[in-house]
Amino acid sequence: MRIAVVSHVRHPVAEPFMGGLEAHSFHLCRALEARGHEVTLFASGDSDPRFRIEPVLPVHYDRDFPWHHHHGTEALNRHVDAGFSRAMRTVLDGDFDVVHNNSVHRYPPRLARQHRVPMLTSLHVPPFDALRRAVHSADAPWSRFAVTSEKQLGSWWPEGAPEAAHVAHNGIDLDAWEFRPEGDGRAVWAGRILPNKGLHFAVTAAQFANMPLDIFGVVEDEQYFNALIRPYLSKTIRYHGHVDAKTLARAVGGASVFVFTPLWDEPFGLAAVEAMACGVPVAAIDNGAVREIVGADAGRFARPNEPAALGIAMKKAARIDRAVPRARVEACYSLDRMVDRYEALYAECIAGLEREAPEVDFPRIELNVAPAVVPIAAE
Repeated sequence: MRIAVVSHVRHPVAEPFMGGLEAHSFHLCRALEARGHEVTLFASGDSDPRFRIEPVLPVHYDRDFPWHHHHGTEALNRHVDAGFSRAMRTVLDGDFDVVHNNSVHRYPPRLARQHRVPMLTSLHVPPFDALRRAVHSADAPWSRFAVTSEKQLGSWWPEGAPEAAHVAHNGIDLDAWEFRPEGDGRAVWAGRILPNKGLHFAVTAAQFANMPLDIFGVVEDEQYFNALIRPYLSKTIRYHGHVDAKTLARAVGGASVFVFTPLWDEPFGLAAVEAMACGVPVAAIDNGAVREIVGADAGRFARPNEPAALGIAMKKAARIDRAVPRARVEACYSLDRMVDRYEALYAECIAGLEREAPEVDFPRIELNVAPAVVPIAAE
């Protein structure tokens, strides 16, 4: 098949990944190509050149419009909308068999509904208003949606999911996260460092548990890091920066427990699954789909805002047989399993072109191919 994968453009689809969205698009494209599909990646122009790239924007928008300064501003919205307007015209003219939409942008699902484009939209985030309205108006036999957990399905459609909505768990490359039969007594935390990822709870919990803690990830909120993390760094609580995937896999795989601390409605928990693939059990704050994804046998849980309880969960999790988390990932979250599921959904989208969708009143989009907005430097 000729497949267009439309990615989020806040960051490039390239290693080291800034987050789960970038990792998902990267591994999805590689896996689809390995199965013989012809893949075009619609992403920022500074994404990995191994792929056939159609640039939505010349460079990822966070370089010139840092999210923490520009989120929700007219300047950033115009810049991104102009990019997706141009990109969607290319999609419509591209004669693709199916489109996999990872963009978290409101244009693609509405255009799929409007122009009868076979499209699977992956929803990796909770239902923020603009995207929720676009998704709820774009339901059609050829326009389908995939969420990453049952919990997320209920968040997006609390009144009951439509025929077009499906659960498709994220998958990882098991070879990239090698099983390690023993841990070395350390705890490890990895992810983007900003308040809703909850690293400060991991730091406090590690002190309660009297366990060394290694921290990996990009600092997205300097003020948060300097106020709540940096003062506690020591010989036992160490920050190692944002490292490449192989380095991260070695560091995570050697630990005795992975600390996962989402303070939001976590839809999946990719970092926890990667650790589990190495055999590392998880101690987690019980938010969103965490308990559903990690499973009762592969982790231990604490309620939000109870760092002492999280410290106890760390000690208990470290005693779990490491074969248990690895087996769960092999059974539920492999890359092959994910792509099998997606290929089946692609087939449903294509077959849906033979059916008619109910007539509904939904906002139609005119693609005005405008020049990109001149970037405004962050203050």
